Amino acid sequence: MKKIWNAEEKLKIERTLQEKGYTYIAGVDEVGRGPLAGPVVCAAVIMPLEAETLIAGVDDSKKLSAKKREQLAELIKERALAYAIFEVSESRIDEINILEATKEGMREALLALDIKPEVVITDGNMTLDIPFPQSSVIHGDALSYSIGAASIVAKVYRDALMDEFAKVYPAYGFERNKGYGTAEHIQGIKEHGLCPIHRRTFTKKF
Repeated sequence: MKKIWNAEEKLKIERTLQEKGYTYIAGVDEVGRGPLAGPVVCAAVIMPLEAETLIAGVDDSKKLSAKKREQLAELIKERALAYAIFEVSESRIDEINILEATKEGMREALLALDIKPEVVITDGNMTLDIPFPQSSVIHGDALSYSIGAASIVAKVYRDALMDEFAKVYPAYGFERNKGYGTAEHIQGIKEHGLCPIHRRTFTKKF
């Protein structure tokens, strides 16, 4: 039986923060920590949390079809009180490592928001160097409405970016694998070598 989307289940974290007096609650998430190519993309969103403004279906972006993600991303950007997207390039990932690049991207996305967050909730288990109170939530993209919204915006943005890279570097199937290490992608590396958007620290064995 298909589980019905339950708004209040997704808003437990946000409702707890609202009870503490916070109004502007930012969710932040990243997409693209694992690929061999392309940037890591971070998105931060501050969503309105009144019942009539909620967008049904917001969830961990990995659980949604590409079409559903695209529909939701447009709605999220329309309704968000503020949102920002920040890319951290493959060369920066090679320079400072993927964990630090992710933290940097999350921080920059949060600092770019038009509204200053009163509190930030992040996916995973990390502490960011930000001037706002923060709390991290394991599996936050599935448990928090705000983090789920951020994950969808980041995923749709990064997928579109990789589709564009596929036109420039057609040997690797980026439009299908989005830079992840699929058999097709690895075969492309073996036949054609690395391209400019490959992460050198992720592709040493090639």
